[in-house]
Amino acid sequence: METDDTVVISDEVVEATIDSFTKIDDTGDKRTMNKMARRLGKEQPALLRHAASLQAEHGETVGEAAVFYATLVWAMFDRRFGKGLPTLTQENLDAAEEAVSAALDAVEGLDDKPVPERYAEELAARQPPLYAKLRELLDEDIREEAMTAETGAIILRPTQIVIEAFDAAVSGRRPGERRGPIVRETPKVGRNEPCPCGSGKKYKKCHGAAG
Repeated sequence: METDDTVVISDEVVEATIDSFTKIDDTGDKRTMNKMARRLGKEQPALLRHAASLQAEHGETVGEAAVFYATLVWAMFDRRFGKGLPTLTQENLDAAEEAVSAALDAVEGLDDKPVPERYAEELAARQPPLYAKLRELLDEDIREEAMTAETGAIILRPTQIVIEAFDAAVSGRRPGERRGPIVRETPKVGRNEPCPCGSGKKYKKCHGAAG
């Protein structure tokens, strides 16, 4: 149940997102995958940098897995909020990292648990369906050797940071940047109007020619 400061991503949204990703994967739809990657890079650049940063330290396989799981989390929140989804800033992610690290540090015997169970209940309680699906996917990927347990352990914390950052942004605990239409500082110049540079030429024959 949602409270005034909590927005839970429902089971229906989670499953619909997974179904969509499964269809893309099954059909090998590179066009859709590339379009999604471009959107992520444009709308959530800090998030993409956060996930991709693991590649420098742990290699391409880990980096790709981190980006995939981060993209999956973003897609779930995006399906729920659409254009109303805030853009995460580096400050959002840094604050989320502090919150996740503090919660995980308080879990007794964390490193002795199976990889999919290395999370904090207080974090999972904010987004139960999403965390349940995350555990399920990690368990399946490790069991079917789509990734090693070591890779799963490395990417789990950054993935939880992404969940926490989005959850805090949409609930208002730590607001991200609101997205909206681009507002021009100056009016758009018609192609047949005088160029604002003062040359006396029509815009299309002057600075508009390059466009």
